[in-house]
Amino acid sequence: MKKILLFLYQLFIFAPVFLLATIITAVTVMIGCLTGNRKFWGYYPPHYWSKLACRLALCRIKVIRKGVLDPDKSYVFIPNHQGAFDIFLIYGYLNQNIKWVQKQELRKIPFVGKASEIAGHVFVDQKNLKSMKDTITKTEAQLDKGSSMVIFPEGARTYTGKMGRFKRGAFVIAKEMNLEIVPLTVNGPFDLMKINTYLINPCKLELIVHEPVSTAGLTEDNMPEFINRCREIVHSGLWEKYK
Repeated sequence: MKKILLFLYQLFIFAPVFLLATIITAVTVMIGCLTGNRKFWGYYPPHYWSKLACRLALCRIKVIRKGVLDPDKSYVFIPNHQGAFDIFLIYGYLNQNIKWVQKQELRKIPFVGKASEIAGHVFVDQKNLKSMKDTITKTEAQLDKGSSMVIFPEGARTYTGKMGRFKRGAFVIAKEMNLEIVPLTVNGPFDLMKINTYLINPCKLELIVHEPVSTAGLTEDNMPEFINRCREIVHSGLWEKYK
């Protein structure tokens, strides 16, 4: 009975409200960014849209902040990637003005793709080496004072709930731009919406914001060790079932 009620809720309440909110948010972002302050309009409408998505999914939200972040400072945030709701959890509850480095395929999503492009999010073709090299240039061009980047260092979401290997891209960008890395641990989205399905399973979502890690002294020689250290920080916050 519970599963039937949940399915009916998702079909007649969650889906239509979320779809309408998505269209309104995307249109607001496009108009706002083209006519006003892109830093404001590119962040705040999606910020509240993301909070709405988490609440519509009937999730309990917990945020743990282990470090103090400067709202006027730029960082490179590196979260683990559990599922589609990672984006909503981070966008809604990190409370930092952020832009995303995201897969080229997401540009094709109606309304959302164009709004993301206008807002200054960076698209990268992970299969194209030249495109990946251009990401650093694009990132530098899009970052304003007080804006930060969010990059999933695993590159793709997990199929098992366990964390994958971290790629170099986020760390190279942080090194080139002399920005601190902030590890983020995401718990729950893997269970909320399983990969290759659109059915929600309401649960607890948790975001852990770790202390910033300086990239001062980071070189090609010590890059692997630095990446492993950051990965261990993210991993340390995972619930036991994800370790």
